[in-house]
Amino acid sequence: MARFRPRKTFKLVTHLREGRQGPLPAWKREEQGLSRDLEERCSTVQQHCSDEASYLRLGRLVPRLTHYDYGVRESALAELELATQLIRVGARVNFLPESQARTADLECYLGRERFFVEATAMVGSAERRQLPIRGLAEIDVQGDEEDRGVILIHRILARIRQKAKQLADYCDPVVLCISVPRADLLGDKMSRHEEIWLDLKALACSVTVLLTTLRQLSAVMIALWDVEPLPSKAGTRLANVELVERPKRQRGYPRVRMLVQNPGVRSPLTELQEETFRQVL
Repeated sequence: MARFRPRKTFKLVTHLREGRQGPLPAWKREEQGLSRDLEERCSTVQQHCSDEASYLRLGRLVPRLTHYDYGVRESALAELELATQLIRVGARVNFLPESQARTADLECYLGRERFFVEATAMVGSAERRQLPIRGLAEIDVQGDEEDRGVILIHRILARIRQKAKQLADYCDPVVLCISVPRADLLGDKMSRHEEIWLDLKALACSVTVLLTTLRQLSAVMIALWDVEPLPSKAGTRLANVELVERPKRQRGYPRVRMLVQNPGVRSPLTELQEETFRQVL
């Protein structure tokens, strides 16, 4: 009963509600190390995600944006950017609470239609990025550009398999969003950056074939920031793939965004959900 609840519960709820008023002041933003652009995104998400679970999740997410580890920063940034993009295209977004049981990151609504989104960045910890790729010598990794593209495709497929395991229990549509902020395979910031020439059609075909065995995933959206697309050798295209390629000079956007829908999924995206993700592309 309510009279047996401790007073601290009421103080916590009151504090959280008062904390949503207005954007962060400049001194607070500088103290947290956030840029103005990141602070505006945080404010946008805070204004639209009004439930307590989202507010607590955002409270843990903001410090990760300035974490010393590159992987932690990119993972938090991918989650924040995706939530902001979905809000801008008209979706109602709630952050799911963190728990020991692995779940999706976002619960989204378009009218009465519900779907879930899992956001991940393909950047490991600082220690793992300094290790050589298992089974490959360093000279092989920095060799032929097309071979490096094949290695990147295999890594993306491995991440899809890994994430699909934690998304097997959802009945509504589930979309996995993968951000690849740096495509250099060694991950060493001090080394000379090597461009990766990537066959986008080979990536789309490989992901499509894999998704036919993962019926819990409705679609996979992939954002590739610094790859170089290979010229297409065939005029054919897959009906389940949407692709947006931008020129190099647009630094504020991924070089390539790709949406691959699962042909054999249990819960396919509705027409409204498909159109929403096309707008995000």
